[in-house]
Amino acid sequence: MSHTDDRPQSPALRPDPEPVAAGPPTRTGTVRITPVISVLAVSALLMILNETVLSVVLPQLMNDFGVGATTVQWLTTGFMLTMAVVIPTTGFLLRRFTTRALFTTAIALFTVGTLLAALAPGFTAMLLARVVQACGTAIILPLLMATTLNHVPVAHRGTVMGLNSVVISVAPAVGPTVSGLIADTLGWRWVFGLMLAIAVLVLALGAVFVRLPDETGPAPLDVPSVVLSVPGFGGLVYGLGGLGALDGSASGALVPVAALAVGAVALALFVLRQRRLQRSGSPLLDLRPLGVGRFRISLVIVVVCMATMLGTVLVLPLHLQVGLGQSILVTGLLLLPGGLVQGVLSPLVGRLYDTVGPAPLVIPGALLLCGGQWWLSTADTDTGTGTVVAMHVVFCVGMAMLMTPLMTLSLSALPRELYGHGSAIMNTLQQLAGAAGVAVMVAAMSVGAAAAKTGDAALAQAAGTHQAFVLGGCAALVAVVCAPFVRRLPRAAEG
Repeated sequence: MSHTDDRPQSPALRPDPEPVAAGPPTRTGTVRITPVISVLAVSALLMILNETVLSVVLPQLMNDFGVGATTVQWLTTGFMLTMAVVIPTTGFLLRRFTTRALFTTAIALFTVGTLLAALAPGFTAMLLARVVQACGTAIILPLLMATTLNHVPVAHRGTVMGLNSVVISVAPAVGPTVSGLIADTLGWRWVFGLMLAIAVLVLALGAVFVRLPDETGPAPLDVPSVVLSVPGFGGLVYGLGGLGALDGSASGALVPVAALAVGAVALALFVLRQRRLQRSGSPLLDLRPLGVGRFRISLVIVVVCMATMLGTVLVLPLHLQVGLGQSILVTGLLLLPGGLVQGVLSPLVGRLYDTVGPAPLVIPGALLLCGGQWWLSTADTDTGTGTVVAMHVVFCVGMAMLMTPLMTLSLSALPRELYGHGSAIMNTLQQLAGAAGVAVMVAAMSVGAAAAKTGDAALAQAAGTHQAFVLGGCAALVAVVCAPFVRRLPRAAEG
């Protein structure tokens, strides 16, 4: 089968020459790129780790702050909501400001938010802290991807993106383990205290190493687009988060359904405005990457990966604690093997991608991802913890085989001037997918537990867990169907 390049090929969209023709990805001109990407990757690792660290300590926060489960979940959903609102602006930010300026702003915001979280006297202060943290996280992720694409040669891009994918896919998986270990021994405030110390260290390292010859200039900021993006992306995340906490009543569904409706309308208007602004070359979020086939098909599978992963990160700890009676500490340790396997495999998969391309990795990866979800759906109160760990490991192996090739292929298929916008689209939809995965799988778990009609909490949780992972397995089938259509870039385009 011949491979044709589906990148836009008008003169204005043709990719620029690679910054480095050959050799290891260590220099851009006279600037060493490896330390820069290392600092950015560690920063992103810390920030994404922060996204899921609260999942196993929510019961403690409910007791300390005197709030219910419906309220406390907004510490996670609010984080994703803020990310979904801020990320669409990063295409503009990457054109307007230098890597150094954006890095400093992002890590400073995260540091301030983490300090506030560690000292938070109540729920409102904690929620504000999470919002400030999310603002920094929303900037650092597209910055990491854009820096990799702009300064690493194509021949080595898969390897570096493999390390980046550790940040994106492994950090959320090991977040509960890290927080469980710290909270069980020192208390939940130390989760943020230790992150604060690392954030200050990273800020100091960035002051030394994050220096690149960036090309920036005046870039218009379309205020109406920003205004539309807030209810558009924010409304969808808010509505999805609300659906995850439904109590089964019609009145309880009113607010999240209304938020989804407002979000859908605002997002449609946002898209129409971006399409019109593309004619003048000044959209807030350029949507042309969605017209590139390799980007589009990779994006669909990445969305499925993030939805099932974040849903699993929330549902599986609940099953281990309520269904199997494990402590927070043991729950964190049981989730660790999957995260470690994913962390070890991701860089290796990146190297394999540079050699064999995406198909030999993506197709089996999709099958393992889907198989892991369906196997998890069989877990009940009699399933041993070793078996549950094995189920989770299979799922994580599938994640590792998918995320690195898809992130590399999708963004490499774009011309250089669309790297920032492509990364913004990818990261925004990942947040929406994460919110959807959490909401839908938690809702399915709640419905399944209620339908069990048993006074035994463990049996009810097992029934709910089954329903959640059946739904996750159905979603993963989309990845299985799409995987055979993933195609390698033409040799000429790979450099």
